[in-house]
Amino acid sequence: MSLNEADSHLAALLDRLKSLGYRFVPPTPESHRRVVARFDKAEAADLRDIFGWSRPFPTELLPPDLFALLDGAAVLRPAGDRFISEVRVASMGDALFLHSAYPTNRVDSVFLGPDSYRFVRFLDRQLEGSPPVGRLVDIGAGSGVGAIMAARHVPGAYLTLTDINPLALRFAKINARHNGVTIKALEGSGVDEIDDGIDLAISNPPFILDPASPAYRDGGAMHGALLSLDWTLAAAAKLAPGGRILLYTGSAIVAGEDRLAAALRERLPALGCALRYDELDPDIFGEQLDEPGYENVERIAAVGAVIVRLADLD
Repeated sequence: MSLNEADSHLAALLDRLKSLGYRFVPPTPESHRRVVARFDKAEAADLRDIFGWSRPFPTELLPPDLFALLDGAAVLRPAGDRFISEVRVASMGDALFLHSAYPTNRVDSVFLGPDSYRFVRFLDRQLEGSPPVGRLVDIGAGSGVGAIMAARHVPGAYLTLTDINPLALRFAKINARHNGVTIKALEGSGVDEIDDGIDLAISNPPFILDPASPAYRDGGAMHGALLSLDWTLAAAAKLAPGGRILLYTGSAIVAGEDRLAAALRERLPALGCALRYDELDPDIFGEQLDEPGYENVERIAAVGAVIVRLADLD
C-alpha cells in the first residue's frame, strides 16, 4: 500500500508522536467546546494542545522535525503569528489515529470520538476467539479505526474499507500504514462496490438526523437510523453462508420503541439471517434532543447488532 509524499509525512508524524509517548482521547464536539472555553489563553502549551485540542501554537513549541512533517504534508494553517494543525491525533490502546482538526464542521471532516471507542469495545467483545475470517469489510470506515483494531482479532483477513469521503479513505490508509495493517480502500456508499461472499462486515454508521451536518454525522430518516438499516440489509444480502455483520450505531427511542430494532427483525429473516440485538448504553448525545426533528424522541440509545447468515438461500 503506497503513500504519496504528503501522506508519508503524516504517517511519519504518527510514528514520531508514538515514540514520544503521545496520548489523547478526543471527547464529543460539545465537550470539546466546553473544555476549550475554559482555557486561560488561546496558545498551545504542549503536544496534546496542538494535536488533541487544536490550539494555535508558535513555531518554537514543536520540535523542528515535527514542524517539518506538518509543513511537508501541507496541514499547517496560519493563525496570525501562530499555526494550527489541520489534523488531530487520537490514541486508542497502543495505536494512534489521524483525523480532522476541531471544529469538525466541514463537509469532508473525518471524526473520531467516543462512539469510535464504544465501537471498538463492541468489536473486541464479539471477535474475541473469532474463527478465521477471509474477507472483512468495514462499511463507512471513516478513519479506519474499526478495521484496523479488528485486524488484531482476525490475522490474515483481507480488509476492505468503504467510504463516500475521499479524505476519510486517505486518513484510513495513513492510519493503516502506521499501525502495520494492509487495507484496500474503496470510495462508495455502503457495499455498492463489494462482491458477494463477505465473511465479516463491521460498521459504525452516522446516526444523527441532520441533513446540514457533515457526512460522518447525518444518518438520514428514521431519526438518523435509516442509513444503519440500509447498509445492514445491503451487507446481509452479500454475506457468505455463516458470515456475520457487527453493527454498532445509535437508535432514537420513540414512545418506548426502538424502530431500528423492529425494522431489522422484520426484514432480516427474508435474507436468511438471524439477529441478536442489544442496547449497550440507554442514553447518549442527549443534547441532540433539543434539535429539530427530535421533538418526540425520548432518548438516543447506543445499540449493537450481530447478524448471521444461516444458510445459502440458493
